[in-house]
Parts: sequence; structure tokens; C-alpha cells
Amino acid sequence: GSTVTISKEGVYVLSGTLSDGQIVVDADKQDKIQLVLKGANISCKSSAAVYVKQADKVFITLKDGTKNTLAATGEFKQTDDNNVDAAVFSKEDLTLNGKGSLSISSKNGHGVVSKDDLVITGGSYSVTSAGQGVSGKDSVRIADGNITVNSQKDGIHSENTEDTDKGFVYIKGGKIKITAQGDGISASGTLTALDGTFNITAGGGSSNAEKVKTEMFGDKQANTNTNENTQDTTSVKGIKAGANLTIQGGKINVDSADDSVHSNANVYVKGGSLTLATGDDGIHADETTEISGGTVNVTESYEGIEGLKVKISGGNITVKSSDDGINAAGGNDQSGVGGSMQPDNFGVTEDCEINISGGVITVDAEGDGIDSNNSITVSGGELYINGPTKGGNGAIDSDGSAVVTGGVVVAVGTKEMAENFGDDSSQCAIMYNTSEAVSGELTVKDSSGNTVISYTPTKEYSSVVVSSADIKQGSTYTINAGSLSQQVEVNDIITAVG
Repeated sequence: GSTVTISKEGVYVLSGTLSDGQIVVDADKQDKIQLVLKGANISCKSSAAVYVKQADKVFITLKDGTKNTLAATGEFKQTDDNNVDAAVFSKEDLTLNGKGSLSISSKNGHGVVSKDDLVITGGSYSVTSAGQGVSGKDSVRIADGNITVNSQKDGIHSENTEDTDKGFVYIKGGKIKITAQGDGISASGTLTALDGTFNITAGGGSSNAEKVKTEMFGDKQANTNTNENTQDTTSVKGIKAGANLTIQGGKINVDSADDSVHSNANVYVKGGSLTLATGDDGIHADETTEISGGTVNVTESYEGIEGLKVKISGGNITVKSSDDGINAAGGNDQSGVGGSMQPDNFGVTEDCEINISGGVITVDAEGDGIDSNNSITVSGGELYINGPTKGGNGAIDSDGSAVVTGGVVVAVGTKEMAENFGDDSSQCAIMYNTSEAVSGELTVKDSSGNTVISYTPTKEYSSVVVSSADIKQGSTYTINAGSLSQQVEVNDIITAVG
């Protein structure tokens, strides 16, 4: 008939067309089955095109140079105890490999589902689904392949609610393009990206953020103290993990309505190139966001980089934000309330900190440039802040101590909320509030006319904070800010003029 049942271990080559039928694997628990697709076109109106009920492991191999299709074209009708809801549905470990191509479509369900581990090691895939694109309960592991997903829910998804060590996503290579109405890549456990090329659009992208917010919450602003917005909401983040999220390499482009990179635990960026546009946070961690290498470019955000703690020791980082650029624990503005999504929920704010010990960081913020509910420490690296042009925010904002012990700092903004580093600093810092808003190059020169600091802010400014190891206590410097000039005698570690 129209159902082919495979019940013994072996290699099976499938070719030709099955217009309304199904391949069922129902073998012994220790059997390994390989299905080689060699120009196979299989569609099923009421179930999965490939249904793995039982085996040890199943491999779907794409014959070199062939084009193949697996499709679920209608409503799913259950024939046993399993809730089959994908074009390719497996109860066991499933591996997709080979050098051919495979088109997978599911009109009313998911694209590929494994209730165990799902592995992709090669091949070219185009997945279109009404549900999730590619899903593995215990894990999704990708080593290679060209994967394109267009899904009405998450693009790549792994979730295991029974075992917190599982539900992880591990990507070592490949080319991945995702257009998802839910999250781009989502893991209930850890998420690790070591290499690969990623192009992810989630929830219609950053330009769709306000529309998504209205659809989720109506016109009411989300409120952390009430349960006004209790309806189920669709997560529309770019890359999301319930546990630690690590990016060590690769080229990652994300355009998302909500956070571009998000972890309910810690985010570690150790390398790679990230370009992030978001309606909310560029990078968010409920606990620590730590950047030690790579290139991070947040081109559009509500808040750029956020965590209970933010630690930056390396990398080349550029942030553009409509509110705070770098934020530890939400500042004074209940981070997220004014953004596109729900307010962020942090723990005890006295533990929060911003710690910058390396890297080159450039911030363009309309809120606070760097904002911490507790401490700010700068001990190395280069920090350039183009802060707010309107009152109510400052280039530097700390509710606790702000200390500079090394590195280069240039922070400009409005003088209404201007804040300098504190007396506990061991490196000199100068704050100069101008008589009027200025624009153009900012320089600091010593008494011999040597340039100590040179930077051209991108906005008008009326307050300047500068710090460098080349600024010495007991010396005199000239600050040139646009058309204004001010001579400063640095008698104390922390000096303010104007």
C-alpha cells in the first residue's frame, strides 16, 4: 500500500514519488537504520512523511547531488499513542547528513522533531513549518550543513523539562538562515555557538517591536508589580538559552523584536562577530554578561548590553541605544518597561556591577551611557561614551561607587545629570561642564602642547569626563571642547571645573 515499514537493521535507499504515504521505522531497540534519499519525494496528508517509532539510531542521508522532498500536507491524525506532529518525526536519536538537498514542509505542524537527540552534520535543508522548524528534545547539535528555516514558531528549538542537563543546542559550523515568528534559536538548557554563519530574523525584526508589544500586552505598559498582563505571550528573541549561553566564534547577524541574545543565566562572548538589531536588549543575561573577545556591534536597541553584572575584558564593542548603553540591573528606570517587551527581572541589585578591564568600547546612548545600580569599575581598555543630549540621564550613572584605576575614558553628555568617578579612584579623572552645548573634536593637551586624549563625539555635549594614565596629579592641562577651551590644574585625583 502507501506505507513502507522498515523493521530490521540496514541501509535502505529510497527514490521516486509517494504522493500520499509514509515511511515508518519500527525496528528493535538496538537496531541502527540508515535511510538514503536518492531523489525521493514523499508527502503525507494525515501524518509524518517519515515516522520513526522505534530503533536505536536513525540516519537520513542525502545522496550527493540529489534533490529530495518530505512534506506533511494536511491535518495530523493520531494512529497510536505518539503525538506525531511533524513532517519528519522521530522517537529516537535522529541524524541528518549527506551532500544532497532536502526540502521539508509542514502545513500544520513542525518541520523536524526528534524526541531524543537531533544531529545535523551535512547537507542542504529548506524547512517551512507552521510550528517549530527544527526541534530536538534532548539536544540539537549542528556540525555542518546549509540550513534555511521559515517557521511560525521557533526556528531551532530544544527543550527538556525533565532533565536540566539536556535541552541544549550546540553549533560548531554550518550556514544557518532563520526567519521565525517565535525565537530564532531557543534552548531550555545551554546554548553554545563555536563557529558558523547565522542570519536570524525573529518576530518580524526590530522594526516590528512595537507591533509585537501591542499584540502581546495591548496598549497597557507592562508592570512588574501587578498581573495585568497574564495572557500567554510568544517569545520573539534572536538567540535564547535557559542556562548559560556561550558564543566563541562565527559570524552572527540578528534582527529581533525582543532581545537579540538572551540568557536566563549567563552570557559569555569569547569571540566571533555579532551584529545585533533589536527592539529591546542587544545582549541580556539575568546574571552575568561577560565579553572577553570578538566584535559586538549593537546597531539598534532599547538597551544595548545588560546583566545583573556586566564584565568586559576584551573585544571591540559598539552600542547604539535609545535608553542605556551598558546597564547593570536596570538602573533607575526599571529596565525593559520603556522598551518593547516585559520588564527585566533581576535579583538583589546590591550585587550588580559594571567592570571594564579591557577592550575598545564605543557607546551612543540617549539614556545613560553606562548605568549601574551599584558599582562601576574601569581598570583598563578604552571607553568612549556619546551620552544623552537631553536632561534626566548622564554619560555615567552609578548608585554606588564609580572608580577608575586604568584605561582610557572619554564620556560626554548633558551636564544636568553629569557624574564623575569617585575619590577611591587611583587614576586621575577630570570633569568639565561647559557653559553651553558644543559639538566637534575634544582634546586634552598637557602644558607642553602634547595631545593626551583626542576624540570627536557624534553629538552635542555640555559635560566631559576624561581619564587616562597620561593625566598626572599636580600637572596642568588644556581641554578643548568644540569652540571652547578650559585650562585645568589637576591637584586632586578627581577634578571638576566649569
